[in-house]
Amino acid sequence: MTTQERFVLKLFVTGHTPRSERAIQNLRRICEKELEGHYEMVVIDILEQPEAAEEEKILATPTLIKALPLPLRRIIGDLTDQEKVLLGLDLLPSPMNPERIS
Repeated sequence: MTTQERFVLKLFVTGHTPRSERAIQNLRRICEKELEGHYEMVVIDILEQPEAAEEEKILATPTLIKALPLPLRRIIGDLTDQEKVLLGLDLLPSPMNPERIS
């Protein structure tokens, strides 16, 4: 990742449930460790903003959308599998492309 590259992340949750809170905490921890302040994280509660969920076609929560940098990615779940999240954010090499994004 270059120091100029900024990640824009949208996390869709449903209320203040333990699963939603876990997803928020997991994402914050991952972002602080891996992105070192080069990110914008927006938490959207679909109970309070159902139109945002409809616009993004959210079918399950928690859902994380990486809007920037492209390509757009979606990760569904409470984000406890850090390797899966890093792979989804393009911060780990995929099995098909062994070069780590940096």
